[in-house]
Amino acid sequence: MTGGTLTRADLTDAIYRSLGISRNESSNFVERILEEVSASLERGETVKISSFGTFSVRRKKQRMGRNPKTGEEVPITPRRVATFRASHVMKDQINKSLAGRSAAAAE
Repeated sequence: MTGGTLTRADLTDAIYRSLGISRNESSNFVERILEEVSASLERGETVKISSFGTFSVRRKKQRMGRNPKTGEEVPITPRRVATFRASHVMKDQINKSLAGRSAAAAE
């Protein structure tokens, strides 16, 4: 994995190493999954991945914002935004990992 950020290439490499399929097949596998998730979100559907989390699309209404440079009020148009909510299983894994690191650092 590269410096703290998981990339498509990292996912492809992990699949290549764990399943033993070619790098090209691994890359196609990752791309297909991401395409399916994206397409579902574009249609306004919710994507739930068990023990991982839920991706959903939220509608934001029009509101007034402010240009930070000029202070001028500007309308912000209505839009849809993608959101992610981690599952309790994922949150527990993250917190358990963090607690393990803290204990090791204290020794």
